[in-house]
Amino acid sequence: MNYTEAVTYIEGIGRFAIKDPLAHAKEFMRRLGNPQNDLKVIHVAGTNGKGSVCAYLASMLERGGYTCGLFTSPHLVVMNERFKINGKMMEDAAFVRLFARVKEVIDEFTAEGKEHPSYFEILFAVGMLYFKEQAVDYAVLETGLGGRLDATNTVESPLACIITSISKDHTEYLGDTIEKIASEKAGIIKPGVPVVFDGTSDEAARVIEEQAKKMNSPCYRLHPSMYRIMKQTPEGIDFIFDKSDRIFIPYIAAYQMMNASLAYYTMKLLKPRHKIEDDLLKEGIARTRWEGRMETVLPGVILDGAHNEDGVRHFIETAVHFKKDHKITVLFSAVADKRYAQMIRDISEQIRPDAVVAAQIEGYRIVPAKELAEEFRKNGCGCVAEEPDIEKAFARARELKGDGMLFCVGSLYLVGEIKKCLRRLENDKL
Repeated sequence: MNYTEAVTYIEGIGRFAIKDPLAHAKEFMRRLGNPQNDLKVIHVAGTNGKGSVCAYLASMLERGGYTCGLFTSPHLVVMNERFKINGKMMEDAAFVRLFARVKEVIDEFTAEGKEHPSYFEILFAVGMLYFKEQAVDYAVLETGLGGRLDATNTVESPLACIITSISKDHTEYLGDTIEKIASEKAGIIKPGVPVVFDGTSDEAARVIEEQAKKMNSPCYRLHPSMYRIMKQTPEGIDFIFDKSDRIFIPYIAAYQMMNASLAYYTMKLLKPRHKIEDDLLKEGIARTRWEGRMETVLPGVILDGAHNEDGVRHFIETAVHFKKDHKITVLFSAVADKRYAQMIRDISEQIRPDAVVAAQIEGYRIVPAKELAEEFRKNGCGCVAEEPDIEKAFARARELKGDGMLFCVGSLYLVGEIKKCLRRLENDKL
């Protein structure tokens, strides 16, 4: 089996539900030798920001001289992006070799009449085998969906758990209230293991604190009052955390102050173990690179995978801040199962972008570019272009941007497609 065949097999599995997903994942990992339990893990859950928190943690550990495995999802361009060690993506050959080991257990399962392991279970298994094989010093794991029933929750004794901001997303799986969703996320808390969380929401905080108390776990609630912005520019944000720590983040969105604070505070708690000095932790944060989340990819061109209510709200706050001094162009696309009409209404009314380009993401959840463009026009946007092809839409949006700022937003799928465009542009220059 080659790389393309392995990826095709995994992508063909689908995201079907398993009756008892955590028990299923535990048995699956047991047959692979439970590699996840041989790792020093920091486990991260939440609705928004968990990938950014993971990236900050990994960057700090690397700056401190450690090897750190980073397991995140989804990928933007290629599947290997989900498994990185000190920023380097897993090579195709390693992916094929480790998937072959996983496939043996898959075949055992199906031969015994057990449910076929899910897409995410398989990728988690490949990642944990890889990190164990490479003998990483630490592993930072992002949950896939929820937490309580997630395959990453097979980790028995993480060093720490982090829960980022919680909002309504995937309500068909996680529940339709903040409390229900928080309960699923808080399912990663383990007995006696410290938990650090975004305490902005009182409803979520009550649930997390209650679960931590049940587990006899030290619990640390962070709140926006704990940090103060000093300077916000197109290069990033300088802020003060906990009255005295001055931190720079290479991102322009204010919400990243909370994500960086969660990661930094956790690393301070774990200092007796890793012994990394504060200055190196801050350098690690300043060097963080996290693709597709308020990521500046060209001068004045920002990619943001915001695709739910909370994510879009934060994107709008950032764009409104910069609109005071810059012309704002928006390249937008979304998939059908997201509340794209409300997203467009909020963007139109609150940002009032100077120009909009609507594109479309192909697939079974397609929303035609023409329909998205009409929504923007209905909501008062004057300069609106529609271009189904994302590469052409990206070129058109860069033309309209001029000397202003371009935000590409609405879906991680859109971000992934633009990443492909940027790689082609880079290759054309070589």
